[in-house]
Amino acid sequence: MSDPRLFVALDLPDIESARSMVNTLGNTVSSYKIGLQLLPQGGTEFGRALKQAGKNVFLDFKLHDIGATVEKATRSITEMGADLLTVHATPDVMAAAVKGRGNSSLKIMAVTVLTSLDDRSLFDMGYFNTVEELVMHRVRQAVAAGVDGVISSPLEAKAIRAIVPKGFLIVTPGVRMIGGDKGDQKRIATPKHALQHGASHIVVGRPITQAQNPRKAAEEILANIGNN
Repeated sequence: MSDPRLFVALDLPDIESARSMVNTLGNTVSSYKIGLQLLPQGGTEFGRALKQAGKNVFLDFKLHDIGATVEKATRSITEMGADLLTVHATPDVMAAAVKGRGNSSLKIMAVTVLTSLDDRSLFDMGYFNTVEELVMHRVRQAVAAGVDGVISSPLEAKAIRAIVPKGFLIVTPGVRMIGGDKGDQKRIATPKHALQHGASHIVVGRPITQAQNPRKAAEEILANIGNN
């Protein structure tokens, strides 16, 4: 029943909670995202265990540092065999990550604009672009840097798909079912809408992990995806 395009975000308090969630979801889910919350608790080791269990692993570490540090960190991460790794979409960081992954199969994903931000948020931060303007600018830089894809809101996926090479990945968090709690997300869409409008993968966290019946919630999202 699983669909590798659905990454479940294991944004949970500890490794044991994450492991329990993976066991609960069973064969319904084949792809998982591990973020900063689990990183200091052994997130990379847990990711390695998931890979050994045949799962797809997305390390959402959002690397952002001087080029040399990002390159070395990326090179270290390649050793665990993860599938995706996020870095911030600045030219030097992206280029360093591409260099650091070398000939490994690790795919570098550039974070454009966090889905918790909107135009007002950017203005308050000192940017004078709209979200879409900044996203598209960073997407062009990502393509030039040679990364494998970008992280963006599903609302920008269609416009991104129109300007990127074939096979370029577009991973969209901010995915919610109709009537679901938005949480801290401001730019959202349903799973079906996201995939129909250019996304290659979607990320879903709380609508599954905080559901009364996580497996049923995952099945409903898979049904919404359908054959898209």
